[in-house]
This record gives sequence, C-alpha cells and structure tokens, in this order.
Amino acid sequence: MSRRLSPINRLPYLTLLRFSSNSTGQSAEYVPHEVEKKWQSKWRQKLKERGHVTNELPPGVDKHYTLSMFPYPSGRLHMGHVRVYTISDAIAHFHRMSGKKVLHPMGWDAFGLPAENAAIERGIDPASWTQQNISNMRGQMASLGLHFNWDRELSTCSPEYYKWTQWLFLQLFRRGLAYQKQALVNWDPVDKTVLANEQVDDEGRSWRSGALAEKRYLLQWFFKITHYAEQLLSGLETLEWPASVKLMQTEWIGKSEGAFFDFQLRNTLEHHHPSSSSSSSPSSSSPSSPSSSSSSPLPSLRVFTTRPETLFGVNFLAVSPEHPLLLKTELFSESVMATVEEMRSRLSHHSTNNDSSSKHGVFSGLYAVHPFTGSGVPVYVADYVVSDYGTKAVMGVPAHDARDLQFAAEHRLLPVTEVVSSDGLSIINSYQFSGLSVEEGSKSIVNSAHSQGFGGHMTQYKLRDWLISRQRYWGAPIPVLHCRKCGVVPVPETQLPVILPTGVEFKGRGPSPLSQDEAWLRGDCGKPGCCARRETDTMDTFVDSSWYFLRFIDPHLNDKPFSEAVRRWMPVDLYVGGVEHAILHLLYARFITHFLHDQGFLSHKEPFQKLLAQGMVQGKTYRLRSSGRYLRPEEREGREMVGNEDDEVRVSWEKMSKSKYNGVDPEDVIREYGADTVRVFMLFKAPPELDMQWDTQAIRGMLRWLGRVWTLTHEHVKVCQRRGEREEGEEKEEEGEEGEQKIVSATHRAIQEVTASFTERHTFNVAVSELMILSNTLRDGRSLSGSPAYHSALETLCLLLAPMAPHVTAHLWEDLQGVRRVLGLPIIKGDVLSQPWPQCDESLPNRPTDTVEFVLQVNGRKRAVLSLPSHLVDSEDLSREVVRGAVGGGSDRGRGRGGEGDCGTSQTHCKHCHQMMSLR
Repeated sequence: MSRRLSPINRLPYLTLLRFSSNSTGQSAEYVPHEVEKKWQSKWRQKLKERGHVTNELPPGVDKHYTLSMFPYPSGRLHMGHVRVYTISDAIAHFHRMSGKKVLHPMGWDAFGLPAENAAIERGIDPASWTQQNISNMRGQMASLGLHFNWDRELSTCSPEYYKWTQWLFLQLFRRGLAYQKQALVNWDPVDKTVLANEQVDDEGRSWRSGALAEKRYLLQWFFKITHYAEQLLSGLETLEWPASVKLMQTEWIGKSEGAFFDFQLRNTLEHHHPSSSSSSSPSSSSPSSPSSSSSSPLPSLRVFTTRPETLFGVNFLAVSPEHPLLLKTELFSESVMATVEEMRSRLSHHSTNNDSSSKHGVFSGLYAVHPFTGSGVPVYVADYVVSDYGTKAVMGVPAHDARDLQFAAEHRLLPVTEVVSSDGLSIINSYQFSGLSVEEGSKSIVNSAHSQGFGGHMTQYKLRDWLISRQRYWGAPIPVLHCRKCGVVPVPETQLPVILPTGVEFKGRGPSPLSQDEAWLRGDCGKPGCCARRETDTMDTFVDSSWYFLRFIDPHLNDKPFSEAVRRWMPVDLYVGGVEHAILHLLYARFITHFLHDQGFLSHKEPFQKLLAQGMVQGKTYRLRSSGRYLRPEEREGREMVGNEDDEVRVSWEKMSKSKYNGVDPEDVIREYGADTVRVFMLFKAPPELDMQWDTQAIRGMLRWLGRVWTLTHEHVKVCQRRGEREEGEEKEEEGEEGEQKIVSATHRAIQEVTASFTERHTFNVAVSELMILSNTLRDGRSLSGSPAYHSALETLCLLLAPMAPHVTAHLWEDLQGVRRVLGLPIIKGDVLSQPWPQCDESLPNRPTDTVEFVLQVNGRKRAVLSLPSHLVDSEDLSREVVRGAVGGGSDRGRGRGGEGDCGTSQTHCKHCHQMMSLR
C-alpha cells in the first residue's frame, strides 16, 4: 500500500530532481520553485517601474483584448480558475509577442451572498471579508506567473465601480427598460426574510431556519431584456462562438411564430358547480355556452398557440399556477386557491413545470366563450402550463396533443373532436374552414380572428424579463427613492453613488439590514414637503458583471463610466471562461452592450467577438454503491480494487468539489511540481473545450519533460562554454549537415503548428505535442550541441514554449544569450516574453518527400509511432483509418517503437472511437 504524502512531505520531490547536463557527470538542477521565485520577483519589479499602461493605439498597431471571466473572491483559487487563467495568459503572451498591443486585465466580481452569509455566521464585515479574500487570491495568481494588467484591477463592490452600475440602472429606468412589478419570491416564514434560490435546499427548506420556504408575491425590479429579444437572436450570427453556445442562447431566447386568440371569460360558479364526484371537473350537465347572468364583467383570456388550425378542437383552456388572473383571488373559491398554492410550491421545488406527463390541475370555476362558436370552454389551472413562455395560457386540444389528451382523460373532459385529417394535410370539423389545407386554413383562421378583433399573428419568445431585485445587503443599492406624493423618483446622477451604510447588524432574520438603518433610509426627492425613503433592494450581481469589460479599458475615470477608448478597444477579441456561463452572464452582457450602443455610448453592439468556453476540471471520485456516499481519501486507502473499483465502490470522474473529496489544491500542486508544470499540463491534458480529468501520474511526466528541455539547454551551454577547435572528417560533416536539416525542418514545423494552435484552433495540446517532438529531435541530434543551428532551435523552442511556461523559458533564454558571442551571434536584448514571435519558413516543413510521425497514445500509454508521408496529415479520413488500424490491431505498428509517452498522458479525445489518443 502506497503511503500518502502531505504537502510538506512532497517538497523533497523537487529538491532531489536533477537532470544530467553532460556526459562528464556535471549536473544542473531544475528546481521549479527556485526558478519561479526569481522571475516572479523580477516581473513584480518590472510592473512597478512600468506604471500605468496607456490606452493609446499607435497607428498601424493591432490590438488584442484578451479577457478571462473575473472570479468571485471566495478566498482560494480552484483548479477551474487555474485552467481558465492559464489559457488566457498564454494567449495574451502570444499576441503580445506577435507585435500586438494587448489588454489582459483582472478584477473581482465581489458582491454576492457568501460575504453576507459570512457576516451572519461569523460576525465578519462583508467588505473586510471580501478584501481579505481578494488579497489571498491575488497572491495565488502571482504564484502561477500570470501576467495581468494589474494597473486595471477593479472590484465591483467598490463605490468607484458601483457608482456607474447605478448610473447604468438610471439610463435603463429613464427609457422605460427598468420597471417594477409583482413577482414570486422564496419566503422563509420563520426568519421572515426573502431567500435566494441558492438558499433553498433540494427539499424546499431554508438553509438557515430549516422551514419549508413559501412562495410570495413581492414588488420586484426588472430589466426589460425582452425588448431586445430579436436583436439578441439575430446578433448571434455575427459572433465567432462555439455552435453549442449559440444553440443554447437561441433556445433560451426561444422564438416561436404563431397566433393569439382572446376568449371572453364568464363566471358560472353560481349556476355550474363541479360535480360532487370530482372536485376538479366541471359538471357533466354544463350547458354548451356559459350563463350570461354573471354578477360582473370579467376580462378576456389570451392564449398563444403555434397551431391555430386546431382552434375548433378546443376542449378546455389551461392557465399556469402563476398566471396574473389568479391574483384576482375574489374570482376563485378558497379550495381552488389552496390547490393553486400547492401546485406553486410543488413547481418551485421539483421543477415539474416542463413535465409533460403531469396531470395535476383544478377547475377554476370559470368558463371561456369560444370566439367563433360561442360555446362554453372550462378553464383549468394546470401545472404543465409553462409559466415563463407565451401568455401562460394554452388551448387544450386532446385530439391532437398527447399531453392534453392525458389531462382530459384524468379530468373527464371527453369526448374530443378531431379537426385535422388523419394524414395531417387538411382541416375538418371546423365550420367554414373545413376542407382547406392546414397551411391555408391556419392563415384564414388567424386573418378572420384579426378582422373581428379577437386574434392575430404573434411572435413569442421564451425569454423573460430580467429580475434584478435582491433582498440583501451586499450588493449595489438600486438608486431610486419612494415618495408618497411623487411616487418612484430616480436619484440624481450628481448624488451617485448611493453608498452602502457601514456598521449594520446582520441577524439573518427579518428584512434586509438596509431597511433597519433609518438614517440611510431617509432621502430627499427634491420637492419641498415631501418625505422619501430609499429603495432597500440591491441589484443582482449579474448586473455588475454585465459591463465590467468596458470599465477595464479605463478603470480610474471619475466623471464617466468609460472613455472614448472603448471605441478602439472593444469588442473583446477573445473571451475565455466556463461553459456554465453560456446563457445568463453572456446574454445579460450582450443585452447591456446592445442598449448602450443604441443610446450612442458605444460604436459596437456585441461585447465578445470570439468565445472560448472551456470545460470543467474533474477529479477521480469514489462513492459507495449502497448509499451513494462519497469516500474520503483515507477511506479509499487499503482497498483492493480491480480496475479501480470493487463490489462496494463506484469510481467516476466528476467536477472537483469539497463535498466529493475529489479536489486538488492549486497551492499544493504548484508547491510540488512548479507553476510551469501545472500550466503546461493544463494546456496539454485536453483541448480547452473538453472536460479535463486530473491525473497525478501525467503531471509528473510533464515535469520530467520540462526537465529534459532544461537539460538539453544546459548541455548546449556547457559545450559552448568549453568550445574549441574540433577536427572532423568529411563524412562527419555530411552527417552534421543532414542532422542540421532535420533540426531546422522540425523547428519550422513546430513554429507552424504552435502558431496555428494559438491563432486558428486553440489546440494547445497539439502545440505542446509539437514542442515535445522538437525536443526529441534535439535530443536525437545531441552531437550538434554547440552549433549555431542547434542554438537557434533551442531559442525557438524557448520562444514557442514561453507563453505556456514563462518562468523556465525566461531562465533558459537568459542562459542561451550568455553563449551567443561564443557562436559569433549578437546578444538579443530583453527577456523571452519581450521577443518577437518566430516566423515560419513554410518551404521547409511538410514537403511532399517529408515523413511525419503519428504517435498513438491510448489511456496514457504510447501504443505506436508510425512514420508516414506528410500528405496524410491533411487527409482526415485516411488518418482516422490509420489510427483505427493501429488501435484495433492491439500491437505496435509502423516503426514499432512502443512504450510510455513523453509526459505519460493522453493527447486528445477521438470523437469516433472515444479512445484517448494522440496524433502528432
């Protein structure tokens, strides 16, 4: 049984790691933490000396705005953070070395619930807690060698920032796009407070009191994002985003073409009660049309349908439990409203709103008049009606909808009437519209309804307006006043920011602490004799993150949210972040940018031109089959498992989480293997868009590879330092020329492939693989160590690797410059990251006569190396067949060189056979 090592016990792994630098036994140590400490100190000093970076873009200089999604300052980085920031840092370095002016800022999405929870549980001021966490995470980022523009650092909880978040609210408010309406919220009946969705557990209970949360209507603030639904949908066509993300946003917006019909309601409760045998069914003796003796006129009920041809098959209408009609409680009996409350509670906790198999419903006591026939149609409240789409009311057509048929059978709403022929081509049983084709009949029905004033064509979106109200303290205060005489009054811009009060008491019970601070609540609406009070709701944190990319360009402005420089720097050229933000954050940021463009503040409509949505970092997870309980590390030791599993334990790869005991602390792995090793491993282990499985064995292999690059460089430096006259024969010279040609060809192929990985595909795993091939070529050509060609190849290797492993390459670059004069070469000034990106001589790599090595790796093991003509690289089908043949045969092929790969890990996922393999 292997002994687990604590982080302290792991340290000797680094100090004992030595790589022989020459055949005489002299050695040079590669100790990552020593190299990284040196260069991080130099970079900090350089950053201080540089000061603030100007926004100016000189004529002829291209820009690249590289942005990674800024984090919530929880206090510690996790491996997902490490992955996303490593990706953005490498890309920023590449474009900087390519001669572009690069903006690569970092900030903090600092408002939010955890800080307030900490205040309640531990008595810590949210601002102090947040700033301490920011300091910790900033230090962790520095240990990774991340090169952010720290002079642009911002925090959304700073009054200097949320002043302009409040300004943004006022712009929307003045144009009618910020408004209040009643909306359902989670209510804790014990603590007497509103709960965020995150504060309600899977059983529907409050995280603090344990009470079952209730649904209550409160006056809430909204942004009218639906006003921009069509723009947000059409704008997707202009973006270089993954197709999957575009599809998610398209479905979230949910455009549907259809029709609406208005059904006049009648109250027949006095004369037509549901039968005693079924409280949810209208009386079987109900007349074909409702009684006209209702005590007072009722509104009409609007339904939306994508199938207007079925209008004459309507058997009932169904409304969502959250339909506004149900706010008129006087129209309904107590038993009906009690059932509605039960449905609301069930929907809020179990998400059955979209469950087509649900048959829960109650007869409302109301009837609707069919707009064409005048017949009475019973109105039901049903939980299968989606509350956030259409008009929250639908036609029940049992003959042509399986869900409606199930509901009708359950509630005895039979018989049904077919109105579309069995072949689906024509309309039947529909009065004057019978005999028409479905397409022609649909148009005729809608046009007739429109001409008579009770229907028409309608485009509907699933997208709902953005609820921004939060009944919490730690957020940007909504800048409005409530005056008894004047109503809702916006705070004048000259009085921004409305600053959060300090020294408030956090009880965790009752309303927001803001509503308890009388001094803060008192406001002045500007008119004499008025008494106004501040809004106590704060804004959703998605509002803070909906515009931060604009503020980064000039974060220290005091008189406006952003400068004219946004017109030159925007849009963001590449946005890097988790795919879990593919909908809400990205959609809200797009909405705000479209709005600001329409108001003339911006020259662009879209905020992010290109998106790189990376997958999750997964850890190996162990669960008991019997209970599903996750096992702690100490519980897993000593078990005899076949294939990592046994009869009691199930092993899987899941997103890293403390609760699953499958996480890895970035500080531990950086301490053990070094920041460069972690960075390169993150880029190599899987393409960025795929989930990445953490593999301790593989990261050790990456450390060994960086050690080999270190050794190759220092061997060359040693040879140059003791260089003398060497007598070589003609045959040796010929061998040297042939070896040099191989090195030159491999070098330029690496330039070509690594450049393409940064500019075209973002396949960093391929980039690292190409650099491994180059290092192997240099290792095979050791006899040329000390020559100008070998030196040039090593320098190129350093330059290509620098964006991914900046510390070790900076060190090796410095060493290589020290021997340039020995080779008759001029010394190049500046460190490795300040050098221009190498240029490829495209006439050298991939010549028709060249061969290319295909290295196959399956489950982290090198299975074969095949030497094939380079033109096969461009033939995907042929390459795939070669791979399948090698894998399927189960034996080494080609040149027959099998064994473990350079880094001990797989290269990419084959989408055809789902094996882990590498194509180099």
